[in-house]
Amino acid sequence: MPSAPSFAATLVTEDGVRIDAAHTPPRGPGDLGIVLAHGFTGSLRERPTRRITHVLSGFGGVVSFDFRGHGRSGGESTVGDLEILDLDAAVRHARAIGYPRVAVVGFSMGAAVAVRHAGWRGRDGGPDGRGLRPDAVVAVSAPARWYYRGTRPMRQVHWAIERPLGRWVARVGKRTRIRKGVWDPVPSAPHEAAAHISPTPLLVVHGDADGFFPLDHAHQIYEAAREPKELWIEPGYGHAESAATPGLIRRIGEWAVVNA
Repeated sequence: MPSAPSFAATLVTEDGVRIDAAHTPPRGPGDLGIVLAHGFTGSLRERPTRRITHVLSGFGGVVSFDFRGHGRSGGESTVGDLEILDLDAAVRHARAIGYPRVAVVGFSMGAAVAVRHAGWRGRDGGPDGRGLRPDAVVAVSAPARWYYRGTRPMRQVHWAIERPLGRWVARVGKRTRIRKGVWDPVPSAPHEAAAHISPTPLLVVHGDADGFFPLDHAHQIYEAAREPKELWIEPGYGHAESAATPGLIRRIGEWAVVNA
């Protein structure tokens, strides 16, 4: 198993939430920083995330972090809404420690946040908003729209989010603290945000064996986005970090090096 990330850091978001993060330097020369955004109930310290960090460090330095309400980060999870501020802090950190190029690689909820963040910064930062927006975005196993309940795993996720017992189970079992209540206002859906990412390159990756989100989610994001964009439909690939093979992660790293 690869060693733990090398340099710990504490980031502070625009709304004052402390975010637990780590920087793994590249295994070789390179000017690319890769910000790794985990899925719901994930953590930078979990085995799948550490494995992905190790592989991606062959292509650039990796900034991994725990979203709010996850692991050692402060606050409570808003399940894809205010998490754009957490990702923004991580992108800014990657710039601050010296990476002139920054790619974001997100999985599941982290992929939805990556798309929303790039779309948000695309509008706020403009086409030359370097330092605000990432230079490339990879969305792996992303939902295209909110409130999807069409699969059993997603019905279980909604139970964990919406029910007091579910939130207790997530807190005790996965160290994930979820904010109770409903979104007000409802944040833009990933497929809506995708329209604002260009000219930042976007790679959408989805497995045809994903048990959480069927392929129409990937197609909806891809079709909403403008060029430059790519869509990879991976045969036999399931969902997010736990199903990602080293070969797929290496291909993503190669794409980021070329496109960021």
